[in-house]
Amino acid sequence: MSHKRTLAVLVENKPGVLSRVTALFSRRGFNIDSLAVGETEQPGISRITIVVDAAAHPLEQVTKQLNKLINVLKIVELDPESSVGRQLLLVKVRADAATRSQVVEAAGLFRAKVVDVTTDTVTIEATGGAGKIEAFLQVIEPFGIAELAQSGQVGLGRGAKSMTSMARNRSN
Repeated sequence: MSHKRTLAVLVENKPGVLSRVTALFSRRGFNIDSLAVGETEQPGISRITIVVDAAAHPLEQVTKQLNKLINVLKIVELDPESSVGRQLLLVKVRADAATRSQVVEAAGLFRAKVVDVTTDTVTIEATGGAGKIEAFLQVIEPFGIAELAQSGQVGLGRGAKSMTSMARNRSN
């Protein structure tokens, strides 16, 4: 059973905020499995998406401490049933003239996009949940992975409610 938990943390976009947020997890003994940070639709507000394994440590204490940080505006745990989460993968696969069509076909099965082709490699962009990304990597691994880069997970709650609009009051 997976104990992975995903937190979306809205913060003021100021120097040192990310460092203070991640330090809280580190001090409590959490290893961060995935971290993605980016600006939101609101100027001056960023979203930090953090995936941690909460099997060994309770997450509630860290959440309470995060709420005490002055630049933290809102924290929401993203429930897999009521949220959408995605990762981005760029992977360079070894492929010569004989195997290139097989690599491209495998990418197509996963709705991935070929973004670069050379005489001996194909670079593919894939997006999806962690399970889809892992499955895709297993399929193309036999061809030989020359290099890969993977983003952390980003996520949004389903429905009309916006986390950013709920946090606007605290930032004023």
